[in-house]
Amino acid sequence: MSRNYGIGTRDIAHAGRMLLAAAAARGDCAFATVDVVSDRWQLFTQYAKGQGIGRMERVTPALVCGYGTRLAERVRSGEMSPAYAQNLVSAVNTVMRLVCAWRAVSPTKDCAIPFRTTVRKQMPASLDQTVFQAAVLDMQHRGLARQAAVASLARALGLRSMEASLLDARAALQQAQTYGCVHVVDGTKGGRARKVPVGQDRQHMALVTAAALQDGCQSMVPGRLTWIQWRNGGLRDGREILKRHGMTGYHDLRAAYACDRYEVLTRHAAPVCRQSLRPEDVDDLVARQAISQELGHDRVAVVAAYIGAR
Repeated sequence: MSRNYGIGTRDIAHAGRMLLAAAAARGDCAFATVDVVSDRWQLFTQYAKGQGIGRMERVTPALVCGYGTRLAERVRSGEMSPAYAQNLVSAVNTVMRLVCAWRAVSPTKDCAIPFRTTVRKQMPASLDQTVFQAAVLDMQHRGLARQAAVASLARALGLRSMEASLLDARAALQQAQTYGCVHVVDGTKGGRARKVPVGQDRQHMALVTAAALQDGCQSMVPGRLTWIQWRNGGLRDGREILKRHGMTGYHDLRAAYACDRYEVLTRHAAPVCRQSLRPEDVDDLVARQAISQELGHDRVAVVAAYIGAR
């Protein structure tokens, strides 16, 4: 009987990479995603082999739960962040979905990996457009046009740095013009695609600028680079510029987007910026639910890390 569902290799780690590469070739995920998820899948296969499992046919949700439980222990001991542990489990789900009718394992519910519990206490620096635009101009003057475009996409659409980097801005611009929203697929946490509403001039401008810089590529990552090379090189250079201008990094840009959206949805400043009356509880909750979806999270509680506590 063939091994690893007849993929063409007897090595379980390589089988996962081949599945991801085939998915990228079909357009089901970005090529840059292959490197990231493959590295995380390989870590799982090391655990699986330690449990006597060396082929994909024998990978079960119970095995993945055991792996996730081990990761949860490392989180509680301070060796690993909750976000990274959750991403490791999500990578296994991503690979296994490509080869069989897989029942996804929840990193939190099934593996008891802790949730992130941070609450923002300070207003994001990039909420001040003057501060943010100064950083963008600094990048452009230093020849970091793509980094400036990625930052603008993150600020205008609330994207993670990986999502902004892997976004096909030309396609996204067409989506925005046709449907009034952008479909975010590549680089999302846990593979959860989402739609982000587009209605402001600066959102359209960010997409137009990014689309003009793609230069034949399918994303903002230069064609000669892999996602890993971009993340460790050019993207890091952009992050350093943001920090010089008082921002903590790309997450600051997502937080500013969330604060803006909160004010639009409730007509009140976000809690972290509040110096006035608070909205009604129901309005606050509805806004947090919408922002949670737009940021690509599945828990309303996570929004506190962006806009502050209720």
